[in-house]
Amino acid sequence: MVAKKLRREHKPKKDSQQRSAIRPFWSGTITFGLVSVPVYLYPAARRGGMPLRMLDADGTPLTRRYYCPEHNREVPSEQLVRGFEIEKDRYVTLEDSELKALAPRKSRDIDLTRFVRQEQIPPLFFERAYFLAPSGDSTKAYRLLAEAMEKSRRAGVATFVMRDKEYLVAIFAERGILCAETLRFENELRNPEDVGLPPPVRVKKDEVVELAKLVQRHSRDDLPHAALEDHATRRLHDLVEAKKKSGKDVFEASVPSAEEDIVDEEEVPAGQQADLLEIIRRSLQGRDGKKPPRQTPQAKSPFAQLTKQKLLERAQRRNISGRSKMNRQQLIQALSEKA
Repeated sequence: MVAKKLRREHKPKKDSQQRSAIRPFWSGTITFGLVSVPVYLYPAARRGGMPLRMLDADGTPLTRRYYCPEHNREVPSEQLVRGFEIEKDRYVTLEDSELKALAPRKSRDIDLTRFVRQEQIPPLFFERAYFLAPSGDSTKAYRLLAEAMEKSRRAGVATFVMRDKEYLVAIFAERGILCAETLRFENELRNPEDVGLPPPVRVKKDEVVELAKLVQRHSRDDLPHAALEDHATRRLHDLVEAKKKSGKDVFEASVPSAEEDIVDEEEVPAGQQADLLEIIRRSLQGRDGKKPPRQTPQAKSPFAQLTKQKLLERAQRRNISGRSKMNRQQLIQALSEKA
């Protein structure tokens, strides 16, 4: 559960420039009866590991292309058609207009119509963790909802629409902060029978007692942070750093990278989760009167629907400096300023 993350001791960095780089990517309102709580949504997790790029032998970053094996040619993006496979090698094609007609009605509301005990939501349904921060001039409604949910140990379950997709979400409260977990829909989970698990068998009572004693001997009251460390990524990071210092196998890309971002654009940059929690706490304590910056300028940009590869191509034509090191949102902003 995302709320468990709040139990760690966070040491926020004092670099105000780094704090200001955090941006909410969705804003809306939690509604419950006559109560309305305006909130910003921040991702609370980021991908682990170290993303690796595919390079040519000379160190040039490679790009992904769609290739048609039947006609032995690359297919440009404007010729791509979406299709659903109904049988082996048989497809139903779908137009963009048809998909748009099926899209859920756009809304900025998270309507909490049901509250359940937290333990009633199986962990298998948890998909992605988020923080909810207050966005209005007053935090009273936010505080009231968080305190009421925390005291009752209840989670609110609702649906909401983000980026033309409907999500199922569970909202929790801990230490005065609202957290959210997007949930998998029931049809996205497999049954035990689907993976070939054998049916349960009867076991002897004395064997259960002995195993329970063994579990008790290895039980602890808390989970140390060291037990959650990604040792494999640490070893890979140390190897990369060692090669970087020695200069071995280090290439300078001859052309700017044009591959799509491997990192999810909804993620919080590394090391900024602590800053994000500090921003929420300061907002609740009234020490920060500034509202989090809105994202509407980029959302309205004509470049917002382009892939990163297309954005890089346009940035190259417009001779935008530093484009190879920009992420997708920075490219959109740079192109918008040049328009």
